[in-house]
Amino acid sequence: MRYKWLLALTIIIVVAIVITNYLGLFTSDFSLNNGNPVVVITYPADGATVSKLVMISGTADSSDADNAIQSVQIKIDGNNWVTTTGTKSWSYDWTTYSLSNGQYNISARSYNGKDYSEVISISILVNNPAEVESDSHKWAVFIAAANFPKQNESKLGNGGLYLAEDMAAYFIENYQYPTSNIIILFDDGWIRSDNGYGTKQRTLQERPHKYNISYGGATIQNVLTLFDYLIEKSNTYPDSEVFIWIFNHGVGNSNKSFTGGKILQRSEIFLWDDTITDKELGGILKPLTSQKVTIIIDACYSGGFADRTILSFRTSLFLRSGIPDNGRIIISGTSKFRPGYASTLQGPIFSLLWFEGLTTGDADGYRPGLFDRGVQRKLKAFQDGKVSVEEAFYYARAMLRVDEKYQDFRTMQPQINDEYPHRGLFRSRGQLLL
Repeated sequence: MRYKWLLALTIIIVVAIVITNYLGLFTSDFSLNNGNPVVVITYPADGATVSKLVMISGTADSSDADNAIQSVQIKIDGNNWVTTTGTKSWSYDWTTYSLSNGQYNISARSYNGKDYSEVISISILVNNPAEVESDSHKWAVFIAAANFPKQNESKLGNGGLYLAEDMAAYFIENYQYPTSNIIILFDDGWIRSDNGYGTKQRTLQERPHKYNISYGGATIQNVLTLFDYLIEKSNTYPDSEVFIWIFNHGVGNSNKSFTGGKILQRSEIFLWDDTITDKELGGILKPLTSQKVTIIIDACYSGGFADRTILSFRTSLFLRSGIPDNGRIIISGTSKFRPGYASTLQGPIFSLLWFEGLTTGDADGYRPGLFDRGVQRKLKAFQDGKVSVEEAFYYARAMLRVDEKYQDFRTMQPQINDEYPHRGLFRSRGQLLL
């Protein structure tokens, strides 16, 4: 019994010594990483297969309250470290169009002004299909910078993104557009809370999707890279079809109620980090040889993209954009002198009407009237059970004029420059079916 008490006393003494020596560890200032920053890659996942435009993204943090994260860098294989966009939530656009298929390593580190984090790495597989099926030479591109510029308090919400996704799904399900040939660029590549008015939630690619289409930010670099890729691929096939839809803020002066300040100026739209004029877009698309092209620009004062001013009158010769060409239909959601309108939840008004006419079949039989106003021809000779790009345009113009729901938007006057199947002195008689 005496030995048991002695053993118990010895254990108590040893425990007391341990607690005394290590008491300093159990204070409120204790940190597992001693204040070093940390970084996490949230997309893509380790071992994932990616293609085309990849938005690498993640989070970073520092437990050192006096040294917040100042930058995040990534490195792909043996390339140099490059700085990402953002810190606590960060992202980096990686274009893989021209890369060889195979395995790649992505590394990331964060910096808090004092220390670098531990480098973390993932391994992914790039797989860009070399060919598409012979009957699927169709490409669709949707570009929307709805909530920029920052100095403009008029945000357009996430409605443009939702409409782009609806159109993409419809094209896939009804017009045989391959999912691999559909790309959506929206804002800076992030979806934000409060319908676009709040803070970053996650990148577009991280959201759940019904179809495996490509997403990215509507930045000038992404747009230029995308068009280079689109032109190179579609020019490979003589039967290629290209659909381009752009929804952005337009550049103009709303205080000049008649002209919007655009009599001697080009139409111009905002991307996320830059602007692009009608002439610049014309130069970008000049090498495109596809003879079946639809381009819709839905933005304020955007008629110059269709080489139209108002009432279907042509833009003066020295202000032509160079976008219209054989086999192309160019549509603007408003005239060169008028602002446009959009629902922050559903998207731009003109595009909504155009898409409505297309999907419901209600646009069948609509033809141009005086000044392209749009009128419905009810004779069977004009109605074939199919809706063309042009019919959907004239339907939208007519609805803006006759439907009381849209009486506040009648001044937009959407414009069209129809050179499908070819340009000529007289109006083209062809109908472009998607």
